Amino acid sequence: MTGKIALEEHFATEETLMDSAGFVPDKDWPELRSRLLDIQDRRLRLMDEYQIETMILSLNAPAVQAIPDTKQASEVAQRANDFLAEQIVRQPTRFRGFAALPMQSPELAANELERCVRDLGFVGALVNGFSQVENPDHAVYYDLKQYWPFWEKVQSLDVPFYLHPRNPLPKDCAIYDGHPWLMGPTWAFGQETAVHALRLMGSGLFDAYPDLRIILGHMGEGLPYSMWRIDHRNAWVKTTPKYPAKRKIVDYFNENFYLTTSGNFRTQTLIDAILEIGADRILFSTDWPFENIDHASDWFASASISEADRKKIGHGNAAKLFKL
Repeated sequence: MTGKIALEEHFATEETLMDSAGFVPDKDWPELRSRLLDIQDRRLRLMDEYQIETMILSLNAPAVQAIPDTKQASEVAQRANDFLAEQIVRQPTRFRGFAALPMQSPELAANELERCVRDLGFVGALVNGFSQVENPDHAVYYDLKQYWPFWEKVQSLDVPFYLHPRNPLPKDCAIYDGHPWLMGPTWAFGQETAVHALRLMGSGLFDAYPDLRIILGHMGEGLPYSMWRIDHRNAWVKTTPKYPAKRKIVDYFNENFYLTTSGNFRTQTLIDAILEIGADRILFSTDWPFENIDHASDWFASASISEADRKKIGHGNAAKLFKL
C-alpha cells in the first residue's frame, strides 16, 4: 500500500555506532554500519521503492541507556537529538524524530523531552529499556516512583513513549548461560521488554496518568498471547492481586499501549494482536536497518487482513497518534 508510516526505524551517530556492532556476524558489520549511518541516501530510495511516506527515526540501542554517568548520558542524548533534528530539516515531509533521553535522571529526561518536542518538533521519545545508573551493574526501571514526575511530563506534552528492547545485564543472564543464541532479538529482547512493560502496568502508573501512551515493538514482545493468563492464573483462588494497580493488567494493555509490526512479519501473530488489542492500536514498522524494508513491506502488502485494517495499520493509526 502507498503512504505507509514506519516508526521503529533506527540510525546511529559515530558516537553510538559501535553499540550495534555485536548484533550481526563480523562479515555483515560493514553492511549494517553503512545502513545505520545513512539517512539521506539509500534509506530514502528504499522508502520510495516500498511506498513508505514517513519514517520516525530513533537512535540505535542501547546507546544513552548504557552510559552510567548521568552527565555524559545527557550530553550524548542532546548531541544525537540535535543531529537528528538537522537531518529532519533536510527532508521534513519524509522524516520525523523520536527523542533519545538520559533516563539516568528523570528531571534531565523530562527537560530533554520538552526541548525536543517544543523546540525541535519531535513527536515523542524512544528509550532503549532500563538505564544503567552510576555503575554498570545498576539497572533502573521506570515504574519506580522517582520516575513519576517524568511520566507526568510525558502526559502533559501529549506524546507517545516507545519502550524499545535491550539485553539484560550480564549479572542477570544466568538463564542464558551456554545458550548465547537466545540473546538479542531471538528471545532476550522480548522477555526483558515485556517484563518492563508489565512493571509499568502493575505499578499504578496508568491510574495516576491515564492518558499515557506506550508503544511496544515486535508485535508486543509476546504480551498479547499471554494477557489472559497474566490476569487469570489460579483463578479459583480468590485473592487480591499483589500489585498497586487498581485494575486488571489487560485493561492497561488495551487502553494505554500500542504495538508495531517491527521485526515480526508473521500474519498469524498480527491476527492474534488484532484480536487482543484491536486494529486501531497496531502500527506498521520495519525495524530498519536491522531488518529489511522489503521483507516488511512485501509481507504487509500480502497479509490476510481486511483492506480497512491494512490502511489503519499502515498509515491511519500513526497519523492520528502522532498528529501527522
